[in-house]
Amino acid sequence: MDMVHGSIWKKLLLFALPLAASSMLQQLFNSADLLVVGQFADSNALAAVGANGAIIHLLINLFVGLTGGTNVLVSTFIGQQNKEGIKKAIHTSVSVAVISGVLLAVVGQFIAKPVLMLMSTPAEILDLTAIYFRIYFAGMPFFMLYNFVSAIYRSKGDTRTPLVILAIAGVINVGLNLFFVIVCHLSVEGVAIATVVSNAISAFVLLGLMTKDKSELGFRFKDLCINGPILKRMFAIGIPGGLQGSAFSISNVIIQTAMNSLGPAAIAANTVAQTYENFCFFFCGAFGQASLSFVGQNYGAGNFDRCRETTRKALVLGMASAILLASIFAIFGHFFCRLYTPDEEVIKLAMYRLRIATLFCFLNGTDQVFSGALRVYGHTVLPAVISIVMICGTRLLMIFTIFRAYPSYPLLVAMYPISWVLSNAAILVAYLIILSKMKKKMYEGGTA
Repeated sequence: MDMVHGSIWKKLLLFALPLAASSMLQQLFNSADLLVVGQFADSNALAAVGANGAIIHLLINLFVGLTGGTNVLVSTFIGQQNKEGIKKAIHTSVSVAVISGVLLAVVGQFIAKPVLMLMSTPAEILDLTAIYFRIYFAGMPFFMLYNFVSAIYRSKGDTRTPLVILAIAGVINVGLNLFFVIVCHLSVEGVAIATVVSNAISAFVLLGLMTKDKSELGFRFKDLCINGPILKRMFAIGIPGGLQGSAFSISNVIIQTAMNSLGPAAIAANTVAQTYENFCFFFCGAFGQASLSFVGQNYGAGNFDRCRETTRKALVLGMASAILLASIFAIFGHFFCRLYTPDEEVIKLAMYRLRIATLFCFLNGTDQVFSGALRVYGHTVLPAVISIVMICGTRLLMIFTIFRAYPSYPLLVAMYPISWVLSNAAILVAYLIILSKMKKKMYEGGTA
């Protein structure tokens, strides 16, 4: 896709919609786990899978954040038509994916139970939760490889190929879930194995297709290496992005720990509602990634006006799509919740979150789009600092003050929109100030 010329509206949609669908399919890997254990195992198994979500996301977000560095670097090199830079960035990225995946797989085996105990996981689901955690992390090399290679595809404007491959792997995942749980009578271990297998298939097929590309955007095993300067730039861009994602995850771990104190019903309800809420986030994230790639290529080509226009239009599309989807979940929530569980207490609590927190998740569109643009412009640390202070800080403050005095499920749910409002207000102000300084500098230099 040529991101430097043509209609921005049309190309943003063509880029972002397959990306959102890909994220949804990745979520469906986990959703399929929840559906199968919720319907064919029991509520404890459902809660065990759900209790893993926050800590798993925390541990992988820093490494997945590095894919933002891959995206920006490859996009910028494409805009500059720097073939050697593209080649080095691609092979360094694949090397980092494999190394980080193996590291996470090993660490996950040792920290599973201690971390879950620190999170006050109920005793009746602790062993099941640890089993799922260990098996899931054993598949981290495949998960990381898929995400890094997908970032390379996004950089050149191709979001359709990862979507097709992920769709095929998703069907395999659902089939294996049903086989392991219904036929083999396994519980959480069955759905965890199915997720690992499907992740491995999607990673190897996507990488295999990349080896068929004979251009500078292709992958060659003989060129696999880590280039020092490229790695340094990737870390400079990606680590702050990973820290920003981890800020959300850290706060979610803290909230999950508080949620665990309310019992299995609250855990299961939060898990079900958050599953649907994630679909709204995916649209915000997809247009944020689109903004990252489009702004990266146009910035590399020196087209600053198109960078600004892309940011505005990506923001509108991301927020509008999230509002539409959240409204559907809020209106038809009972139907969607019953797909996971027949337990009326769980459904009632899940509906509360869908109608309070989920309806406000469109605010993440502002955060995703503006943060992506700021990283391209060289301000990689600021978005991470804002997220850590406004999101983690707000939630920590509420957890250790108000919640400690008045522990309740509604209070935990309210923490999400409150922290989103504060974070988005701060990132918007930061973006406008930096944009103003950039425009002033360009005018003074005669390049505007």
